Amino acid sequence: MNTRKNTQPKRLWILIPTLGICLFGLLYVVAACQYPGGSNADQTAIGFSWQHNYWCDLLGDVSKNGAVNVARPIALTAMLMLSVSLAVFWWLLPYLYSNRSQYIRLSQWAGVLSMVIVLFIGTPYHDAVMNTAGCFGLVALTATFLGLYRSKFFALIGFGVFCMILMLLNNYVYHSHQQIIYLPIIQKVTFILFLSWIVLINRKLYRKAR
Repeated sequence: MNTRKNTQPKRLWILIPTLGICLFGLLYVVAACQYPGGSNADQTAIGFSWQHNYWCDLLGDVSKNGAVNVARPIALTAMLMLSVSLAVFWWLLPYLYSNRSQYIRLSQWAGVLSMVIVLFIGTPYHDAVMNTAGCFGLVALTATFLGLYRSKFFALIGFGVFCMILMLLNNYVYHSHQQIIYLPIIQKVTFILFLSWIVLINRKLYRKAR
């Protein structure tokens, strides 16, 4: 009994992903309120458009309308907060499963590495960063689905698959430019649902530790 107790993560650590995601959301809104303006749809626009601006627009040195982007420091802080929170999530995830195979450990390392790489999303190497982080993220997600299946968390699998479909839709629209005018909205919906999925899994972790 004592051995099992010692292998469980501290309860405070278990809450970090959810708390970090909530703080990210708050900082996202604050950064959006500070954004000078402009988007690919209208470079002369004032302020952040929830319909036309991307998350990455908040990370640039200069906003789309040419003004200095004063929202950047807040957006970078939000990005750091999210990356650390998700890295902690991937690291804690194996504790959710009864049987911890090498595949589950793979999700742990691939997920953390993906979050480290995504920290460079605000650099000129945006596309390379997204593609590289996406590859490691795909490995982590595949192993995560395997772990959820073995633990019979079928509802979480269904929700996760739906998020994956949205991610694929994001990539298809981005690379094909088909209906790209809707991509900022698709991106935000995907963000919200994916982070909600993470929170639900985090909740399972918390309940198990109790």
